[in-house]
Amino acid sequence: MQHTESPSPEAIQPGEQLRLALVYGEAVTELPLDLYIPPDALEVFLEAFEGPLDLLLYLIRKQNIDILDIPVAEITRQYMGYVELMKSVRLELAAEYLVMAAMLAEIKSRMLLPRSAEVAEEEDDPRAELIRRLQEYERFKAAAEDIDELPRVGRDLQVPRLDAPEARARKLLPDVSLEELLVSMAEVLRRADMFESHQVTREALSTRERMSEVLERLKDGGFVPFVTLFRIEEGRLGVVVTFMAVLELIKESLVELVQNEPFAPIHVRSRTE
Repeated sequence: MQHTESPSPEAIQPGEQLRLALVYGEAVTELPLDLYIPPDALEVFLEAFEGPLDLLLYLIRKQNIDILDIPVAEITRQYMGYVELMKSVRLELAAEYLVMAAMLAEIKSRMLLPRSAEVAEEEDDPRAELIRRLQEYERFKAAAEDIDELPRVGRDLQVPRLDAPEARARKLLPDVSLEELLVSMAEVLRRADMFESHQVTREALSTRERMSEVLERLKDGGFVPFVTLFRIEEGRLGVVVTFMAVLELIKESLVELVQNEPFAPIHVRSRTE
């Protein structure tokens, strides 16, 4: 609704109606019959205080009073006026303010009571504790205001968000070097020496037959550890024949060797293509 300043009765021409307001560009000359304004529709906020110290600091700043030389009598009078007003409007908020009112009354009474010069020198200023609390609150309030002025995400800054396109990571397996393959074979030979026993006769081993056995072992297409292709009981001859059979299968592109990372175990599988 857009409000306009109503013209004076002298400015209204004969036959012209008084405009009460402009609603979407059209003049309203009569109050609607169904117009209802709730009692609490208009609420004016003059000052908002976060506590008794905030109210005291406001009263001190408003009158440009030195915080180190507070006129307790005048500040107490103004403070109690606000407390009485608040008690009549919001009784539930007056409790913490009454504690400060009692403190101000105590300080006021201590300052009004006559004291000898010796007692005055020995006792501290009755306002000292209140001044200390006000200075500490003033520092924290100033720090809070400085922090509130900093740019804030969602209020002053907007962080753009853009969903990343769907991508599938393809893990590249490292190539197996000949040196690592020889190291793995040396480990197998070392293990074969540990379990080798005396044999009277040796059974002839065929590289072609061992190639067939390896392919049969890998027919499921899964990964098989390289060291499991060797049988310790066959001794060095069995190790050499199996190793030659694996090399021939690699040469003929029937199997491939896979290693996840350097010095990791080597696996063998048949080539799907």
